Amino acid sequence: MRQDGAGIDLDTSLGYLLKEASSALRAAMEAVLRPLGMSVTHYSCLELLAQRPGLSNSDLARGAFVTRQSMNTLLQSLERDGYVTRPAQAPVGKVLPTQLTARGRKSLEQATVAVRSVEVRMLAGLTAPEQSAALHILRSMIHSLRDNQDGA
Repeated sequence: MRQDGAGIDLDTSLGYLLKEASSALRAAMEAVLRPLGMSVTHYSCLELLAQRPGLSNSDLARGAFVTRQSMNTLLQSLERDGYVTRPAQAPVGKVLPTQLTARGRKSLEQATVAVRSVEVRMLAGLTAPEQSAALHILRSMIHSLRDNQDGA
C-alpha cells in the first residue's frame, strides 16, 4: 500500500482490478478456445454475427474491440475458411454485410460451450443476487464513462 498519498494504490484501485479481471478472463477464454482453433477475437466475431447478422466490418471491429484493419484481416481468413460469407459487391453503399455459414454456426456452438464454462467458473464464488448486482454495477460504470467522455 502506498504511503505517500500520491498516485494510485493498485491494491484498492477498482480500475486496476477491472483490468486484471479482464486480462484473466481473456487468458482463460484463449485457453479454452485454442484447442478449437480460435482466438477470442475470432469467437467474438462469430458470436456478434450470430446475434446480429449482416454487420459490417466496422460494426464487428467495434463489437470485438479491435481495429477495422484487424477485423478485415480476420474476416478475410474466416471467409477463406468457410465460416462466413460476404457479397462480392456491396448491396448498398460500401458495406459488405457478413453472414455466418453452417460451418461458422457449428464452430460457434462448440466455442460457446467452452466460453460459457469459463464464465461459470468466474462467477462460481458469487450468489445469484451478487451476480445480478455485479452486472448492474458494471453497466453503470460503462454508462458513466461513456456519458462523460467529453467532460473528463
